[in-house]
Amino acid sequence: MQIFLTMLRYDVRRMWDRRWLAATIAWGLALVLGLLVFLVRDRYEASARIYVDTQTVLKPLMAGLAFQPDIDQQVRMLARTLISRPNVERLFQNPHIGLEQPEASQYDRQLEKLKDSIKVSPSGSGNLFAITYRDSDPARAQRLVEALVSIFVESSADTKKRDSTEASRFIEEQIKDYEAKLVHAENRLKDFKIQNFGVTGTANQDHFTRLASLSDEVAKLRLELSSAEQSRDALKRELQNEDPQLPPESLPSVAAQPSELEQRLQAQYRVLDELLRRYTDDHPDVISARRMIASIERQIKEEAEGKAKGNGRGRGAAATNPVYQRLRVSLAEAEANIASLRSQLTVQQGRLEQVRALANRMPQVEADLAQLNRDYDIVRKNYEQLVSRREAASLGVKIDQSSQLADFRIVEPPRVAPTPVFPSRKVLAVLAMFASLALAGAAVFGLGRLRPTVDSLAVLQQLSDRPILGSVSLIRGPEQRSRRKRDIYRFAGVMGVFLALHVVWVVLIARHGL
Repeated sequence: MQIFLTMLRYDVRRMWDRRWLAATIAWGLALVLGLLVFLVRDRYEASARIYVDTQTVLKPLMAGLAFQPDIDQQVRMLARTLISRPNVERLFQNPHIGLEQPEASQYDRQLEKLKDSIKVSPSGSGNLFAITYRDSDPARAQRLVEALVSIFVESSADTKKRDSTEASRFIEEQIKDYEAKLVHAENRLKDFKIQNFGVTGTANQDHFTRLASLSDEVAKLRLELSSAEQSRDALKRELQNEDPQLPPESLPSVAAQPSELEQRLQAQYRVLDELLRRYTDDHPDVISARRMIASIERQIKEEAEGKAKGNGRGRGAAATNPVYQRLRVSLAEAEANIASLRSQLTVQQGRLEQVRALANRMPQVEADLAQLNRDYDIVRKNYEQLVSRREAASLGVKIDQSSQLADFRIVEPPRVAPTPVFPSRKVLAVLAMFASLALAGAAVFGLGRLRPTVDSLAVLQQLSDRPILGSVSLIRGPEQRSRRKRDIYRFAGVMGVFLALHVVWVVLIARHGL
């Protein structure tokens, strides 16, 4: 610690010995730094704060009915892209702002410089943005920030309109494209069905399902036919054992009853009516029933002709036994049912044989049909979705045209701070004064270390690290002490003037901006 204090006192004395050199350096640096401060211009900051309110009443009401973009994301993107080259060029081209038009060779450089000078940053949470710009001309800075606020608000409306127009145009183009694809798919499906008519089958059954279904129907018809034939044979046996005529004494004294053939004819007419309710005239069962009716009518006609010729009560006489008559009617109905089942069995067997004959071709045809149906369904589904989205997009465009989904509120209008931003010329002037003094002190301190001098035994001992044998003292007389005092007064006066000039200069800069 003693050594440190000794060296400190030594450095102070060496700097004091070179005080005039320090004063000269301080004055020179002060003049140079003062010139630099004089050339530097104060920079004023203009700022504005904008809040974008995206929470409107219309937005939740139209949810699900119309496409609505993410307004919050669009606002954030607008804030990021506000300082783009086209917008900065608009600022340069705006004569109201008063920016100096750069030369052609410096145009790109000045644009980049202006872009770096403008700051658009989020201010707090939510859609609150701050726009700041610094310029040596406060009025110009304020006009530029006002222009940026206008561009920010206008770009939102232009972007929404442009996005809605482009979305509608794109959807219309896609609808036309898919409409052509849908027509093409429908034509392919139609041509395929025409080319494979009778082979494709039903839309909800494949080849093996149809084959199994037809086989089951044929087996069922065969079983029903066998049951109907057994029932008919039983009726025939009962009919053979029953006497068609009743004894004369047991006949009722009433009007003549219809003959057996007439009853069969009536029963067959009832069967025909029932068939016509379910089938057309070309159905095999209907044709068989008409054939049976024609046969019975011929028998009735022959029986009437035989009676007219006097055949008497021979073999063609009408039966009088009601049981026998009912058995004959049941037998006729059983015959008609058997004929109908045989006709249906023939038709179904023909279909089954046709399906079996197409066993090799049907799987490939059905696979091709399934592929065509799948392609058609995909195209039709996409087409219907595009049409529905077109309606939603159209409603969204009308919403954009009729109202704004975002409300731009200027929280703080563009204004300029009354004081220049750091570092201002006043601060620079003060720093220049202290910097000149500090650099001057550093210069003489370094010179003292480079060219040391000895003025005490302790310093000599410290510098030489040798034993001290003796010393010679210097005694100043009155004249030398007087001259030394005058020198100190002159130095104090020079430094006092230095400080006074700096104070006056700082005051002038602060008040008048010199």
